[in-house]
Amino acid sequence: MRPTEPTDPDPEAARRLTLNAVLVTAGAVMISFAAVFTRLADVPATTSAVYRMLFGSAALALLLALVPSMRVGLSRNWTGSILIAAFFTVDLWAWHRSILLIGPGLSTLLANFQVFVLAAAGVLWMKERVGWRFAGGLALAMLGLWLLFGRDWASLDAGARVGILFGLLTACAYGSYLLSLRGFQIRNPGIRPEARLLQVSIACAAMLVVINGIEGNGFAIPDRQTLFSLLGLGIVCQVVGWLAITRGMPGLPASVVGLLLLLQPVLSILWDLLWFDLALVALQAVGAGLALLGIYLGMQSRAARR
Repeated sequence: MRPTEPTDPDPEAARRLTLNAVLVTAGAVMISFAAVFTRLADVPATTSAVYRMLFGSAALALLLALVPSMRVGLSRNWTGSILIAAFFTVDLWAWHRSILLIGPGLSTLLANFQVFVLAAAGVLWMKERVGWRFAGGLALAMLGLWLLFGRDWASLDAGARVGILFGLLTACAYGSYLLSLRGFQIRNPGIRPEARLLQVSIACAAMLVVINGIEGNGFAIPDRQTLFSLLGLGIVCQVVGWLAITRGMPGLPASVVGLLLLLQPVLSILWDLLWFDLALVALQAVGAGLALLGIYLGMQSRAARR
């Protein structure tokens, strides 16, 4: 009796897997520049957030005009999208301030602590058990956070302290945004994700315009560098990057997605080191590495994935 010959892997499945990995990787690289573009734009924090959403909304509207299938559900459940946009407005309002106060790299690292908000929601609302990945990831992230900021908290200036708090507020607001977005999409499966994103973008832009006016900021774009930075922020990061990620994610294992998405904070720290003179002593570099490892483990926890 002849031994069974091993079957060749399906080349089409391998091609799809590679394409999905390329999409998620490209998206993570693009959104890693979000904090860089924010830092380069010579406008107040809220003003940059306004243009991020205005340019993003315009790009999304053009995409939906060109692809009618993506417009399905655009007229439905705007109330839900307004609530989602409220969380995202707080996210952008806090994060853009954190970027200006502590730099693109560390602010992005803190924002990625949102994975623990998601995992905590899974534990509290879905009665998920706290597995070793969540517990170990949280412990490593907290240790990393202490090495980065806690040891020298007393010597930090007021701006840096506020920037750190804004970064942690970003994590809470972004986690709430993702939870509300997922919840409303589950309850309204007939709305295309692209249509929902346009609804949220328009509502978020409107809220930020009001906040920007209350703060007394203008809307002038002072130079070409600022214009190109805001266009990159709104189109490349807000739209193209996230569309690439959402297209590629469903076709990849969760462990691979988590690893690829970790490129965003890693690259943001790299850009900060290269272009904005981020300086980390040895223990702070260890802390950043531990925090990134903790975030990755948090991404892999069952509670966060659900």
